[in-house]
This record gives sequence, structure tokens and C-alpha cells, in this order.
Amino acid sequence: MLSYQHGYHAGNLADVHKHALLAWVLDYMASKDKPMSYIETHAGRGFYRLDTEAARKTGEAAAGIGRLEQAFDSGHPYRRAIDMVRAAHGIASYPGSPLIAAHLLRHADRMTLAELHPQEYEALSAVLGYRATIHRRDGLEMALALCPPMPRRGVLVCDPSYEVKAEYQSVPRALAQIRRKWNVGVLLLWYPILNSEAHAPMIERLRADHSEIAIFEARFPPIRPGHRMTGSGLAVINPPWGMAEEAARVAGLIRQITA
Repeated sequence: MLSYQHGYHAGNLADVHKHALLAWVLDYMASKDKPMSYIETHAGRGFYRLDTEAARKTGEAAAGIGRLEQAFDSGHPYRRAIDMVRAAHGIASYPGSPLIAAHLLRHADRMTLAELHPQEYEALSAVLGYRATIHRRDGLEMALALCPPMPRRGVLVCDPSYEVKAEYQSVPRALAQIRRKWNVGVLLLWYPILNSEAHAPMIERLRADHSEIAIFEARFPPIRPGHRMTGSGLAVINPPWGMAEEAARVAGLIRQITA
């Protein structure tokens, strides 16, 4: 099933949580004078506009980055990436995680992206084909084939849609395999927090498999009546030093804005 289109949700509260922490991780990693690999398994189209009918229909961007943008000062890597994208494409632009990475990585760093949806893949290739190696294939299969990457130092982002409930079981299994092949990688897995708490068994599995995992969550009210998402989670294997403090700060900003 390939029906998910992130354009309806780009810039929402979950994106702010996920992208702010990803930007912080990449900025931290890039502060050391060693090249790194960046791998993303569900890259999407990489670039979004928040003035489209799809974005206006849900109102999620207005309630997300629209309210939280000023909470990040101009020196924060998340805000820097947004500002660079807007300078190039206009005020209604919003970067997905691959484009955030492209603006924060250095020339010597290697990007490899996967996107299975044909339209999203074409859009991603148009935006980042100059910078990244892009595969139209299952992203977890790609990561397993690629790992350990060169350079060995690096970050992997896994951001499934969870349209298929089996992903709550299959993704942890794949991450465990990747971790065995790439024990130095910083592995980030995003998940939605729904009112059903469907993520809870997955987190239990991840904690059992990885003693070095950190779980960072931000809770917020549903964006509209009947909306099932009540938070955003990021499970991080091998989290960089200081990430827990930054995650608590970002969650606090979201809590303050949505209270």
C-alpha cells in the first residue's frame, strides 16, 4: 500500500519534534572534522509547500511550524535549514528531513535515500538528485544491503508511515539487524503516538533489543476533533551526548505552545 502523502501533514507538530532533533543531531555530528554517512529509509519528496490546498485542508502546518517557528532562534540548526530553504524557494516552503540533511551536511558527507512511492521518488530525485544517491526500493532492505556504510560514522533515519500495522513488528526486527551490522551508527526511528497507544509494544521490543536506546516523546492535543495523533516519538540508538537535554527542551516548547 502506497497511499500515504506527507504533503497533508508537512510542518505539523510531529515534524517540528522530529526535524528539530534530527537537525540537532546532524549539527552535533558535523562539529567533528570527520566525514559521515546519512541514510534515510522513507525519504518522501524532500520539499513541501505549506500554501497548497492539501496543507490548508488539514491545518496541521499552521498549528505546527506556524506556531513554533519563533521558538527556535536563528542559530538553531533546524531554523537555519528552514531559513536556507525559504531563501531559495519562498516563505511557504518547508524542508523534509532529506533536505534538512542536505543543508546541514558537508561536502565530504555521503547521503543515500530510499523512497518507494513513484511520485514521491520522482519529486525527491528532482530536488536532491544532485546531492544524494536515491533508490526507488524498500528502504529497510536498502539499509541492510548498504550497512555498514562508508564512512562508518553516521546517521540513519527511519520514518515509516505505519499505514501497515505490521510495521510495528517488522521495523524493530530490521533495526536490530542494521544495528548488528553497523554498531557505531546513530539510528533514529520516528513513530506516531496515537490514542490507541499502538506504539507501546514496539517500544518494549526496542528496549529489550537495545540497552543503549533512548526514547524521546512530545505529547500534544489532537489537532482537530477525531484526530488520533496525540504525540510524536523518536527512538534513538546510540544517541549523541547532550541529546536528552535538547529533546527535553524541544518537548517543553511544544508543550508550552499547545497547552
